[in-house]
Amino acid sequence: MYPELVEIPLLHLTVKSYGLMMVIGFLAAVSLIRQLSLKITPDPQLITNAALYSLIGGVVGARLFFVIHYFDKFAEHPLEVFYIWQGGLELLGGVVLAVAVILFYLIYHKLPIRRYLDILAVGLMLALVFGRIGCFLNGCCYGKPTGLPWGVRFPYGSFAYLSQTEPDLGRDRLEPQLELPSEYFGYQDEDGLWYEGLKPYDALDDRQKAEVTKGKYRCLPVHPTQLYSSAMAAVCFVILYLFWKRVEKAEDLGGPKKLFAKRGCVFSLMFVLYGLSRFSIELLRSDNPFEFAGLTISQLIGLGMIALGLTLMVVFQTRKSVAPGH
Repeated sequence: MYPELVEIPLLHLTVKSYGLMMVIGFLAAVSLIRQLSLKITPDPQLITNAALYSLIGGVVGARLFFVIHYFDKFAEHPLEVFYIWQGGLELLGGVVLAVAVILFYLIYHKLPIRRYLDILAVGLMLALVFGRIGCFLNGCCYGKPTGLPWGVRFPYGSFAYLSQTEPDLGRDRLEPQLELPSEYFGYQDEDGLWYEGLKPYDALDDRQKAEVTKGKYRCLPVHPTQLYSSAMAAVCFVILYLFWKRVEKAEDLGGPKKLFAKRGCVFSLMFVLYGLSRFSIELLRSDNPFEFAGLTISQLIGLGMIALGLTLMVVFQTRKSVAPGH
């Protein structure tokens, strides 16, 4: 787990691993989108501008979704909503707002919406591959404890560790998964204020440090759900790219003969694939509370995305084919 990769000298600012992977994913997606848009782009700068706007919208959406999801954390200090450098982004919210921004941009510039949305879908899945690696480096979006050989132990004080040392009523867990003695809780900060929570690692003595890093009080191994998500996004990316080639070939031949081979269907399929993968991965995650009928908010949104995607596929299938080159 490396939430902060390097510190910028003199400025005392750190490069966040999650943010860096988001940028890498963004650049990879923009490069791919520009390449796939060569046949239909009147001005390549339009694609770059659209990508920049979507990045801004994605960051705002990811932060907004996090704030709404954990609103109680900001009730006493509302200005911390803007402290984005301290972390706190949810990728799902970023995807939703990024898509909305792109859609508005395409309408405003009178660009062929369905063709661009199909290409955007492929690019978004590629960006997600890198984004989820950022989640792994940051330690968020962690999974349930597992006995599988590839289970990952996150360090003392990480999100996963804190979760295991406390009950989680939001997930109907009344007892901690990792029983820590009381000596590991309660500390005084540098301002003399007393806190009842888990002690910082530096406040532990040598024996305690050994116990939480190599002994019986180290983090329980958990599913690397972030890497699962990254791998699933890679699979979705390949499927969408192949599906996009199928649609483009069918349209260029003067109209699709095959089912769901019209423009817009790739974009629709993205919702179905992402909704299925997100719903499935939530079964192994341990960070989101249950909201309704034993389902998390992400699972409920995932079901909604599946329904939306299937509906859009039917709608686009019934639309007339777009003339080649449009």
